Amino acid sequence: MELNRTFDLLALYKQKWPEKEDALASRQKGVWRKYSIEEYANTASYFSYALLATGFQKGDKIATITNNRPEWNITDMGASQAGVIHVPIYPTISDEEFNYILSHSGVRMLIVSDLGIYKKLKSICEKLPSIENIYTFNETDQAPGFGELIKLGREKETDFKERLEKVKESILPDDTLSITYTSGTTGKPKGVMLTHRNFLENIWGCSQCFTLEPHYRVLSFLPLCHVFERMVNYFYHYAGVSIYYAENMGTIADNLKELKIDLFVTVPRLMERVYDKIISKGKGLKGLKKQLFFWAVNLGLKYEVNTTNRWYLFRLKLARRLIFRKWQEALGGNLKFIIAGGASLQVRLARIFWAAGIPVLEGYGLTETSPVVSVNFFERPGNVKFGTVGPVLPNVEAKIAEDGEILVRGDNVMKGYYKDPEQTAAVIDEKGGFHTGDIGVFEEGKFLKITDRKKEMFKTSSGRYIAPQLIENKLKESLFIEQAMVVGENEKFVSALISPHFEFLHNWCFLHNIHYRDNEELLKIPEVTERYQREINEINKSLGQTEQIKRFRLVHEEWAPETGELSPTLKLRRHVIYEKHKEILDKIYGYKEK
Repeated sequence: MELNRTFDLLALYKQKWPEKEDALASRQKGVWRKYSIEEYANTASYFSYALLATGFQKGDKIATITNNRPEWNITDMGASQAGVIHVPIYPTISDEEFNYILSHSGVRMLIVSDLGIYKKLKSICEKLPSIENIYTFNETDQAPGFGELIKLGREKETDFKERLEKVKESILPDDTLSITYTSGTTGKPKGVMLTHRNFLENIWGCSQCFTLEPHYRVLSFLPLCHVFERMVNYFYHYAGVSIYYAENMGTIADNLKELKIDLFVTVPRLMERVYDKIISKGKGLKGLKKQLFFWAVNLGLKYEVNTTNRWYLFRLKLARRLIFRKWQEALGGNLKFIIAGGASLQVRLARIFWAAGIPVLEGYGLTETSPVVSVNFFERPGNVKFGTVGPVLPNVEAKIAEDGEILVRGDNVMKGYYKDPEQTAAVIDEKGGFHTGDIGVFEEGKFLKITDRKKEMFKTSSGRYIAPQLIENKLKESLFIEQAMVVGENEKFVSALISPHFEFLHNWCFLHNIHYRDNEELLKIPEVTERYQREINEINKSLGQTEQIKRFRLVHEEWAPETGELSPTLKLRRHVIYEKHKEILDKIYGYKEK
């Protein structure tokens, strides 16, 4: 079957695996609610009929603001069949960003997950003339429900069935499927126009690197409004995989165990937290058990892909039997691999999880590239290298410009930024090359390595370039550090703002009989400052002289998307952090009296 539009994936799924009983599933009232492929396809069509019945035309827009759930797919597929453009939005952004995106995109309908978000956005939507209706996925007597639309579509099937087929035939591969707004780490979000072709090209490229079996169960928990999870979601359709949506971030471990999940995609920060939790438990062991645990960890940190060292392999086999088997069981015991993207994966994490028999494959991409540009994979030997984001996909072209910027070209590159031809022209050159803003190199002629963001690199007053992300990633390797931002543009030396890993720090204080009233008081205690100085001293040993952190300050708040310091994809919003901590930064560099 020829695939030209994303909704063709649904037809392909139904044709190849018509008996699939759990194409989609989510937990409702303690029970997994499963959608067969037939129910999924039919319900998506009912939503298409409802859109047509309420006057939607090809090119109109709807927005969703929701957690991951089967209804998201039903909405997405139903809208695409009707030629309606889907605008997925993060539930965690600010009211100002909600207002901007809803106004800028001109959506006619908004579908939200629950009554809480409905009430939050109702006042914003009432001031936007383009929005005609708001519905909730969760049924409530205080707001119109998504079920009403499905009921309407079912009733109107006879009236609109023929018309829907005509609309589907009119949809071309290069028609806009979605406007996906970037998370706005600098200034206002930009609306990235992605086409059917963009996503399908990326799916095909990834299919050359990974073979997924129809019997696989996958767990989805990264936001579907993020282009990475969305493309992977489509890839699952392409392979006939069963998609289970995690109840929430707190139930991931339980869901992995219960369902015996085969794979999932994640961001490195989650893997860091899993590792930190395992290490914390290891530190709580006693005697021989503790010695064996850290013997295995230290062995794992030396892991190399395809090593032929017999003595190492013998010890690794023993470590897997004694220690790492429990790590596998904690993640369900059935994982084939994990794909990580969205940020840099620490090399030590890649090594330790591979050693544990849980391959973590790092990739790279952007919203504007639909998203995957490159990825490590083991479908064929010689395509994994720790510390890199792997080989470039076979249908994508990537090269390094003279200034080190990564340029990408291919059918996965976006159509452009919505209502912003100037910004589009600024990032897509006359040859169709997309300027990623990332700095990188190719190692061994094939493995792409990201070194920093072009806009985030800065010069000290001595004229030396500093790549802050590399230093920040080293800082986050410390169990004491949750987040860090490196600063020092046009200054004599490099400094850092550090948001501590408070759970780990609290445990350390308990062991050392350190008492405090709250986190603000905690960070003023000399023993705590001295402990962090030791961490900085150790990290500085691995840095060049001009890169070394000369001063640091601890901040008592935890950085999060909800409080503005991080984007929804957990990237630093540097301008926000600078603004919040300007007084501290001024003191670091002597602009105010200490």
